[in-house]
Amino acid sequence: MVDIALDPNMYYRTMPTPRTLYKAAELGFEHVELSPNADFHFWHHRPAADDAFVAELNKAQKETGVKVRTLNPVFNWSSLDERERVAQVSNWRRLLELADALDVREITSEFSGDRNNAKGSEEQWFRSIEELVPHFEKYGIRLNMEAHPYDFIELHDDALRLVRAVNKDWIGYEFCCPHAFHLSDGAGDVERMIRTASEAGKLREVHVADVFNHRANDGNRYIINPPGADVTVHQHNEIGNGEVPWDAVFSTLRDVGFDGVVSVCVFGWHERADDINRAMLDRLKTELG
Repeated sequence: MVDIALDPNMYYRTMPTPRTLYKAAELGFEHVELSPNADFHFWHHRPAADDAFVAELNKAQKETGVKVRTLNPVFNWSSLDERERVAQVSNWRRLLELADALDVREITSEFSGDRNNAKGSEEQWFRSIEELVPHFEKYGIRLNMEAHPYDFIELHDDALRLVRAVNKDWIGYEFCCPHAFHLSDGAGDVERMIRTASEAGKLREVHVADVFNHRANDGNRYIINPPGADVTVHQHNEIGNGEVPWDAVFSTLRDVGFDGVVSVCVFGWHERADDINRAMLDRLKTELG
């Protein structure tokens, strides 16, 4: 059985983070994955959560029955600036303290870094991992890595290679469906990517949202001005508003016996958030039980 979690990103603008657990319960979810937000952990910043925040979040877990299943922080721990890298590792240590206080035993994160100096960023990432190993192991927390558009690693095969190179059982891989075309440079071969991660024993989480293929046809699914600008674009849409081959995604997950976390992470459609998240939950229950 998979654990289906809601990323409450579309509710952060209208309610404090603990309140999103009550919203998740209202929508029918039993788990949440807390992505970057100003109340708790924000992109590249020191986590803002204090003891009172932790107490309020634990109260929400108890009252709603909704479990904070995973956290999804983003810290630039692959920075080429050594002073920044050290600060980001410190941010990680604080986040692990908070995760332990919330009884969260699994965290999903990104590589970050500079794709224009991938080798240097890779070296910095391994340095950060080595420094954080005793802290992850102290708390018994697992880490799942995802390749993110514009990270120093954007491709599935490269990301899985790095995850395996760490050679720690508690470091796994997260397959992100709305990144499927970036992960494969437009190929969209989701079955192959899911299978290789599963066969390596590393597939621990799947992010579920739809996206259009930025490489399709003449590459004008998204138009960037000026042409050739050093940016990366993608979307997190509801299933059906994109080109991810969902039949292949779900049949492959069933075939490999995936039993990890499946996170609903639709962004940018706040005016329809409730309807979208309910429909996504229903689809995942139908497909993955």
